[in-house]
Amino acid sequence: MGSTDRADGSGQAAGLSRRRLLGVAGAAGAGGLVVGAAGGAAGVALADDDAGPVALTSVGAASVPFHGARQAGITTPVQARAVLLAFDLEPGAGRANAAAMMRRWSDTAARMSRGEPPDADGQVATDAGPSSLTVTFAFGATLFDKLGLADRRPEALKPLPVFPGDELDPARSDGDLLVQVCADDGLVGFHAVRTLQRLAQGTARVRWQMTGFTRSPGATAKPMTHRNLMGQVDGTNNPQPSDADFDAGIFVGEAATGGRSWARDGSYVVVRRIRMLLDTWDTLDAAAQEKVIGRRKDNGAPLTGGTERTEPDYGARAADGSLVIAENAHIRVSASEFNRGATMLRRGYSYHDGFRPDGAPDAGLLFVAWQTDPADAFVRVQQKLARGDALSAFVRHESSGLFLAPPGCPEGGYVGEGLLGP
Repeated sequence: MGSTDRADGSGQAAGLSRRRLLGVAGAAGAGGLVVGAAGGAAGVALADDDAGPVALTSVGAASVPFHGARQAGITTPVQARAVLLAFDLEPGAGRANAAAMMRRWSDTAARMSRGEPPDADGQVATDAGPSSLTVTFAFGATLFDKLGLADRRPEALKPLPVFPGDELDPARSDGDLLVQVCADDGLVGFHAVRTLQRLAQGTARVRWQMTGFTRSPGATAKPMTHRNLMGQVDGTNNPQPSDADFDAGIFVGEAATGGRSWARDGSYVVVRRIRMLLDTWDTLDAAAQEKVIGRRKDNGAPLTGGTERTEPDYGARAADGSLVIAENAHIRVSASEFNRGATMLRRGYSYHDGFRPDGAPDAGLLFVAWQTDPADAFVRVQQKLARGDALSAFVRHESSGLFLAPPGCPEGGYVGEGLLGP
């Protein structure tokens, strides 16, 4: 459950004058600004008031182009913060309204991804820079019926089945459109979400929102696979863009469009809110937790030995003849080789929404998985997990949705133009 983390910088500082910096130092005390040389206040050069702002550090200055053949936010290295929003069209909103909104959204997302203010009122994040902001749009099955486009909906875009053990909340599932906003700065992400929500007024309203996080860039000494809230290294076996068959498993090719050429170079995305039963999980000792997963907790290596990247030896047996990686261990049940090569690019985030009435954490994983064919990938794997995954006793699937992200767009175009028209 999860995806590969990134660690490409640290902190950000912009526009601190020498006077202000010294004032902060005095208030904090002699040790208040002792920060690693790679970031924080110690990385800010002193400047006179009239010398102009100090350049953003790598985190704030990093940008991801919005325009292109494929949308950003799919293969982009995972940012520190994510907001997932589903929208439903307002009653009476038609194809022309949806097209106009997608153009507004695309134009604005492109500006924000460059660190430009989206409008005269957009002052919320003006101090920050783009911070690797990506905005990704996807369409739900219900959108096509509402816009009279049912004949242009791909066959694969249909409601996901309800799996054994699901406890789904319809109010937090599905939707006409999905918007994924990711950034390395929480304020930049909020600003993008608020701006897009305002631009949708009169055409679409928010159905649900989920907010997630992972490690911030620079929080580890080197880039590392992230850990989920169970403390497990999570996402080791994610496919990599350098894999020879990566595109075939993640992006819709001509053969998979079913004649809907507007979907080519798009990708199907499954979104699931998976609550972790952390109070129950924490009653297990580390050895028992490792048996459930099939990997060591300290370094992510398979129980059969090696390092995190070592291939598991699923045939290895202990001295008593039992399998070292149990039949129902999570990594065995979910492995591509035991699911007819099913491939998904997992890009998940942790979430914590406070505490439930019984005091248990309302926390877990926002599972986000990109793929070419959801029936052959997610559905196949989840059916198997629901039948025999040792981890199932410690999680609850509480929301679900399937969407199709159309291809990207060139400058002057908008995402979804191939479906909705110029």
